Amino acid sequence: MYRIYRLTNILFGRYKNNMKLRELLTGLDYSLVSGDIETEICDLVYDSRKVKKNTVFFCIPGTKVDGHRFAQDAVDNKAVALVVSEDVSVPSDITVIKVKSVRYALAVMSAAFFGHPAKRIKLIGITGTKGKTSTSFMIKDIIDRSGHDCGIIGTIGAMWKDNKVKTSLTTPESYVIHSLLKRMADDGCEYVVMEVSSQALMLERTAGIEFDVAIFTNFSPDHIGEGEHSSLSEYRMYKEKLFTQSKIGIFNVDDEVADSFIQHSECQDNYTFGQSKDADLSAYDIVKWSGGGRLGISFSMKGMMDSDISLCIPGLFNVYNAMAAILTCHILGIDTGIILSVLKDVRILGRVELVCVSDDYSVVIDYAHNEVSTRSVLLTLKEYEPNHLISVYGAGGNRSKLRRYDMGEVTGELCDLCILTCDNPRDEEVSDINQDIKVGLARSNGRFVEIEDRVDALEYAFRHAEKGDIIVLLGKGHEDYMEIKGVKYHYDEREAIREAYARISGE
Repeated sequence: MYRIYRLTNILFGRYKNNMKLRELLTGLDYSLVSGDIETEICDLVYDSRKVKKNTVFFCIPGTKVDGHRFAQDAVDNKAVALVVSEDVSVPSDITVIKVKSVRYALAVMSAAFFGHPAKRIKLIGITGTKGKTSTSFMIKDIIDRSGHDCGIIGTIGAMWKDNKVKTSLTTPESYVIHSLLKRMADDGCEYVVMEVSSQALMLERTAGIEFDVAIFTNFSPDHIGEGEHSSLSEYRMYKEKLFTQSKIGIFNVDDEVADSFIQHSECQDNYTFGQSKDADLSAYDIVKWSGGGRLGISFSMKGMMDSDISLCIPGLFNVYNAMAAILTCHILGIDTGIILSVLKDVRILGRVELVCVSDDYSVVIDYAHNEVSTRSVLLTLKEYEPNHLISVYGAGGNRSKLRRYDMGEVTGELCDLCILTCDNPRDEEVSDINQDIKVGLARSNGRFVEIEDRVDALEYAFRHAEKGDIIVLLGKGHEDYMEIKGVKYHYDEREAIREAYARISGE
């Protein structure tokens, strides 16, 4: 059972010890505007509300708020040093360090503050539009089974041994990354798998870290717009940056931009996987299978490994995720038998996750909560030619109505029945949210029913399911809460499935 932590001073406090500012500036190009680098420091802070006595405050220029505006506030709260990229007006006894990039400085100084923990661990970085979470969990499971402890940092937080830390970003801020790496290293982890987002690379959260292995899963349009990337080429450029700070690069050679990633790689060695015969690890004879409420896919491999494997998770994309994990672990020297035995039974939390309750129909949990991800998972499930495809979902409150329209349209187009229910309504009424979803359903003439309680909605789906049907639960995925009117109540899809099925099986 995981011990759950949040990102608070309690989590990181055990590592805080006083250091000279000079020690934190080693290797950083800077100018001393005022003050003294022999100043003693107890912590690094980039949120002015968390400044305390003897801390360094980093004036990070944000897209909406510039941290330089809070320089005097930080001083008033007893910060003894500021890291800036612009001139600030503060008392002359305050140490002011001027750098080209405050974010880069935060990354370098955080690494030093926590004792350079990345150097104590073999790091595996994964970037790509899709597949990062699934691939990272496959790798973690294989490494753990091989007898080595592996941590993970990504979309669902940070996990290692019996610890779980909730994080707000796929790739956390550099200070958080290094604090987590220190905890993992101190707890005996030899490996860490990290999802590395394009935003993290653009904002220098992983600056100064050398990855032992970097993986490219795939590339498609995403994260373009205000506060993200200005263009598709910029989005790709930042993803490619991961391969300028890694020893070994692993690439999905079937992706149409793979050549660009490989050309920009500065890795010592590059390896490829895919269906291409020229790949270092090539997949062939790919077959989808189903039966007894299960869905899966089997394939053979040749090249660096000659083996057959059957996955108990559906979708061609999981062939690619598995191959990335297989090639990575093979390069790391893990026994082939261990790799194949782990993947045979692999389950990825909230990613086309099968929950077996009946031999007659399949139940799938997926985190999809926008049009692109929903269309992807529904098309994947339709490839298994279900008798009926039934979706159970809602939409998040206090979020874009456009997303609701699009979700309604795509589910109406691809599903035989949509059961509209609750999904983090936040400050809105579930009925109002579902009214917006119905706008999209009307566009595609989708058939639907409304059942506000999510467990009741699942019960309805199970009662009306027929042999060969697939029921897909969209939106919640790995989440373990339902947010209603400012309160997060415990909710887990797996528990809800068992409760709903128990109602009909116990009759």
